[in-house]
Amino acid sequence: MSKYSGIDLHANNCVVVVSDEEDRICCERRVPNDLTRIIALLEPFRAELAGVAVESTFNWYWLVDGLRAAGF
Repeated sequence: MSKYSGIDLHANNCVVVVSDEEDRICCERRVPNDLTRIIALLEPFRAELAGVAVESTFNWYWLVDGLRAAGF
């Protein structure tokens, strides 16, 4: 079953959610804006993740670039 991630990016932290095809939440956490910590949170779901969406009005480049470089 595919999973999807949404990340709500704020100035110094973000909320990362992973849900399945039936909208059940598999993971929901607020973490500091630290690429290593965000990737570690997503890593257990990597094989099943169909996509990651980032919501942000500014300052999203570092996160998107980092996730892409990590293969997400």
